[in-house]
Amino acid sequence: MELLLAPECAPFAIAAVMLAALTAIEVLCLLLGFSLGEVIDKSGFDDHSALAGLLSWINLGGVPILVLLMLLLGFFAMIGFVLQSAALALWSPLPAPVAAVPAFILSLPAVRSASHLVARIVPRDESYAVDLSEFIGVLGEVAVGPLDQGLPGRIRAKDRHGNWHSLRAKAAKEEAPIAIGTDVLIVDCISDVFIAIRAPSDILASTPSSSMEIP
Repeated sequence: MELLLAPECAPFAIAAVMLAALTAIEVLCLLLGFSLGEVIDKSGFDDHSALAGLLSWINLGGVPILVLLMLLLGFFAMIGFVLQSAALALWSPLPAPVAAVPAFILSLPAVRSASHLVARIVPRDESYAVDLSEFIGVLGEVAVGPLDQGLPGRIRAKDRHGNWHSLRAKAAKEEAPIAIGTDVLIVDCISDVFIAIRAPSDILASTPSSSMEIP
């Protein structure tokens, strides 16, 4: 118990507290009828930042950003406490900054594997609920962007069952950056990342507005 409260374990204790707080907030939000994870996913998260690139790499299972953060906090805290316990058994606990670096590095592949497992156990609004090919030719709307040929953004689109999905996507090579809120047409899928173009006006004109309304 003394090790848990020691200054050398402060980063891991803080991560554990943050994980508990996020879990409590999410449970409370669900009781109130909405999900904090969905709010974060639909927000204007800058999918072209360095953090977004990291999340894109570890988001193997297509799970929500909130789940990724919770997994990262959990593994970081757990690995950190294990490292400090081992260091104490051998000699003495490591300084907090020294222990935090390997704990963070080791937590990344753990989160990457765990996100894949979570997505298989609890499929949600990514493409594991339906076959990837079913989204080709489907209209959607840019939710996180703008879409270009760099790091993936996200678009919202309906599957054939009428369920909404948040899909990782890039703009086609010939397309200029596509702004948030723009209607797009999914034309391809490469390595689980969809390729989109601006929706042609004739297709939009023939599509009922209700089918394009984002919830």
